[in-house]
Amino acid sequence: MRHLRTDRARRARWTALIPLAAVASGCAVSPSSSSESETECNRRIVAESFEQWRAGTGGPFDLLEPDAIWTITGRSRAAGEYPTKQAFIEGVIRPFNDRMSRGLSPVVRGLYADGDTVVVFFDGEALARDGEPYWNTYAWIMKMRHGRVIEVHAFFDAIEFDELWRRVPPNS
Repeated sequence: MRHLRTDRARRARWTALIPLAAVASGCAVSPSSSSESETECNRRIVAESFEQWRAGTGGPFDLLEPDAIWTITGRSRAAGEYPTKQAFIEGVIRPFNDRMSRGLSPVVRGLYADGDTVVVFFDGEALARDGEPYWNTYAWIMKMRHGRVIEVHAFFDAIEFDELWRRVPPNS
């Protein structure tokens, strides 16, 4: 298990970015109307990415900046901080997908936004290569900048995840 670290400089950076994000019209992509707020814009972008994920045409990982930091909390085998999109994809997403015969399909239970923060509460269902179903419930707290994800804190049932990780080896 990787050790999580606290980074005061990163927290200070977030605090400094809040006023800048408000000035930058809320999103790198144009809001759908001139009255769309940063909150509405970020919520729309994330909601659309989850719709694309469910349809198999994209997903929230496409929103990650290359230097996005993804932190999986808890004590699962994947818990820890991934300092880049590539590190997260290679360390978690590819090995997870390699264990599946049918990829994870999300069903959003709640999507909440406030300024540059979007929280997604969702269930995921997939079929592992051993024929057993995989179900888990997730909560992701996503920090946005200009319509892109720059930091995520992810929560899920570590027991369910670790059972899959032990039971089904990745394709190699």
